[in-house]
Amino acid sequence: MVLIWTQFGVKHKNVKCKVRVIHGEEGWTSEEVREEPEVSSPPSSPECVDYYSVLGVSSDSNEEEIRRAYKRLALRYHPDKNQDADAEDKFKQIAQAYDVLTDPEKRSVYDQQGLTKGGVAPAGNKSDPSNSSSKADAHSWHVFFNFELDSDDDLFNPFLRNPLPHLSRHHGNRGGPKPSGVAEVHELLVSLEDILMGVTKRVKVTRLRQTDKHTLRPEESVFDVEVKKGWKEGTRITFPKEGHQMLGHAPNDLAFVIKEKKHAHFRRDGSHIVYTTTITLREALCGCTVNVPTLDGQMKPLPSSDVIKPGSMRRLIGEGLPRAKNPAQRGDLLVEFQVIFPDRIPPSSKEIIKHSLGQC
Repeated sequence: MVLIWTQFGVKHKNVKCKVRVIHGEEGWTSEEVREEPEVSSPPSSPECVDYYSVLGVSSDSNEEEIRRAYKRLALRYHPDKNQDADAEDKFKQIAQAYDVLTDPEKRSVYDQQGLTKGGVAPAGNKSDPSNSSSKADAHSWHVFFNFELDSDDDLFNPFLRNPLPHLSRHHGNRGGPKPSGVAEVHELLVSLEDILMGVTKRVKVTRLRQTDKHTLRPEESVFDVEVKKGWKEGTRITFPKEGHQMLGHAPNDLAFVIKEKKHAHFRRDGSHIVYTTTITLREALCGCTVNVPTLDGQMKPLPSSDVIKPGSMRRLIGEGLPRAKNPAQRGDLLVEFQVIFPDRIPPSSKEIIKHSLGQC
């Protein structure tokens, strides 16, 4: 008679097989122990990641709320600012959550199955986990590419002069460079005075550029962005192939879109500018002269002897903005009147007013 039983090692790393042989009537036994080849443990299930919890937002948050949460956390856990041992891992997880939740298609897939299957694979090679890291890191520098320009100062926080140096360890997609066809568009804040005179903004930009087949390095460049007289809000200035670059891809275009700053005194209306002034009821009825400021720092008198109705306008010819197609010509400065009415009128004054306005 032969009896066989097995003894399992910890976590199924090995299997020991023990054989006992009983020899009939003599009643003596012998044992032989055989160690079978190592058996690998079954793969563990992917970790379940709640990207909404990672960013600290609710599942119905919009893109702007997700973007604000990401920027706040990315600043906190950026490896160049946070020396904790797990800061870089947290930073990558935050960036990966941002990548998924700001992409409508990925977010839709994630909302349907992400919480039960541990997230969704990034675009491209879905079976390559390294793609997830590089894609998330791409977003980690892209979100900081924002700036407002009024001087020659560096537009970025100090630690962003060398954004994510660990990216140089990542490898890109196989094959030759591919044109990305993407333009990185950013607002360029200008004042009405800038549009009146024309201006050139010197912009210092740090981008990631490819130095060899497997390396990305931060590169700093200064661009002279010319804003011509009379240009309208929304005008775009593009620098081809001067944006960020990912491994195996051609650089993105870098574009600036004009955004007008809110002015303390004027608002724009095409090539005209509007100035609002307030006058009393007596001035509205009896006439007055208003001193109107201009964009070039002068004061222009504007007399009026007629009755001025609330909301009515007068104009100073040629004191507006240059016309974009013909900068030698300028629009007008429109003066809008607001009339302040008294809270009460003395009885004696009422009789005089009634008598004076009786024929009106």
